Amino acid sequence: MPATEYQGSFLGRISIRRNQVISMDGTHEQELEDLELFQKQVSERFSDLLPPPPSDDVSSDPILSIAWLRKLLDEFLCCEAQFKALLIMSRDPSQIVKPPLDRLVPEFLDRVVKALDICNAVLHGIESVRQFQKVAEIAISALDQRPIGDGQVKRARRALNSLITSMAVEDKDFTNSKSTERAWSFGRRGSGAPGTGTATPQHKDRIAGQFRSLSWSMAKGWSAAKQIQAMSSNLVAPRGALPCQERGGLPTNFPVPKQFSWAQSMIGLQEKIADEWKKKEKKGSAGLLAEMQRMEKLSQSLIEFTDSFAFPLEGERLEEVAGMAAELAETCKKLEEGLVPLQQQIREVFHRVVRSRTEILELLELTAKATSPIG
Repeated sequence: MPATEYQGSFLGRISIRRNQVISMDGTHEQELEDLELFQKQVSERFSDLLPPPPSDDVSSDPILSIAWLRKLLDEFLCCEAQFKALLIMSRDPSQIVKPPLDRLVPEFLDRVVKALDICNAVLHGIESVRQFQKVAEIAISALDQRPIGDGQVKRARRALNSLITSMAVEDKDFTNSKSTERAWSFGRRGSGAPGTGTATPQHKDRIAGQFRSLSWSMAKGWSAAKQIQAMSSNLVAPRGALPCQERGGLPTNFPVPKQFSWAQSMIGLQEKIADEWKKKEKKGSAGLLAEMQRMEKLSQSLIEFTDSFAFPLEGERLEEVAGMAAELAETCKKLEEGLVPLQQQIREVFHRVVRSRTEILELLELTAKATSPIG
């Protein structure tokens, strides 16, 4: 069977059948009940992450919003703690080196290393979003000036064009930038026509470098897998690359065995995320984060205003732009309030999975020593 058919099925295979459990020792009825309870709880947690049907009169955080992602991480941390308790606590340590755990535990350790690389990638993404927020706030500050004149509008236009270009560059993951000039230093815009806000290729390259130079201190090419392999030669390097680089990768790289109780909620979550990706592709928007899509939409509308600006601004038009600027400011406020806690949660996940991996490795080492003929 191809390796991809095994991907994503670790939790399913840890749900050992009754005859396998009993064959370990003969006194594992409680373990079987714990396994079934754990699966039920996983199912409930993932079901809670699914948005309610449109007809339901229930308010919930939009999927892929900061609040939703924080809830997702909370659920993950709870599942991780329960899983570790199920795997290690109240269990004869010698079982961890016996079938079927002798095959499943190494796979779990491998997946933990991949999770560290995911955490690293997400932290880079959060740092980029924080820089986008700062540029948007420059535009908001300019548009909040009263009376609003040509100078304020030009400054807002430059900031908004830089914001839109930067979001597009980050979304396409351009990496061959040659400059680290700050995004909010608007003295030069490459060879674009003065005052037009046109983003030239040189301008795009400069912006690509700006945000990466201001990102998290760890290089984007940093890999937990490579670091761990270098530090300890007796650890097996993770198999395969980081999956799910596109919408089609969700079901391909994370297939879910449908016979398990948690499968339906997991599949439903995958489908919702895939739907959001389809919407993004249809609209041509940058990024999947709900707040970023809102920021992009408002920025595009404000750019249209700045392009058609004529002094003096009439009362109705002034109200309209003030309303859009206020919405953009509210979006920036949500980012300000949510990104730091989200960053802290990602780091907590990172340290938690490292600690779990260490504890399991120590248990394996102790078990190996205890069963060694020399010991």
